[in-house]
Amino acid sequence: MTQDNPKSTDESRESPVFDAVITPHRSLSPRGLFWLMAFLLFITTAMSIPFYLLGAWPVLGFLGLDILLIYLAFRYHNATARAYEQVVVSRIELLLRSVSWRGVVREKCFNPAWARIEREEHPEFGTEKIEIVQGRERVEVAAALGREERGEFADAFQKALATAKRG
Repeated sequence: MTQDNPKSTDESRESPVFDAVITPHRSLSPRGLFWLMAFLLFITTAMSIPFYLLGAWPVLGFLGLDILLIYLAFRYHNATARAYEQVVVSRIELLLRSVSWRGVVREKCFNPAWARIEREEHPEFGTEKIEIVQGRERVEVAAALGREERGEFADAFQKALATAKRG
């Protein structure tokens, strides 16, 4: 008769049943941003030439300011894509880690035996909201996902939580 190594038993209990990283969707890649800005610069230059020739040269500055503001807005939008949310379910812990685009980390730990998932469903649009609830504490999760993806995530998350509860 052999005895299991207690350390290996603890490691198997702590191994994740579910591990998901949720990132916000960005439809414009850095290369796409380059081409968009090049196109806007070309159009703005073409529009500003007649104004310059008519003697309304200050218009060039305002059109250039528009391009600069559009570029800064896209830079900010792409910077916020560094934010992510990680959900890890093991048999002994449910960990929700949120990292902002500035790198600020917020972690919440739940006991999977006591935690439950509440979904807010809309008949036409699908899953509107997913919350982890334990006692009086409620934390929204997967807000960055689309409604259809949020529903798929909720199903997989619910199965993983049920697996963790069974031990």
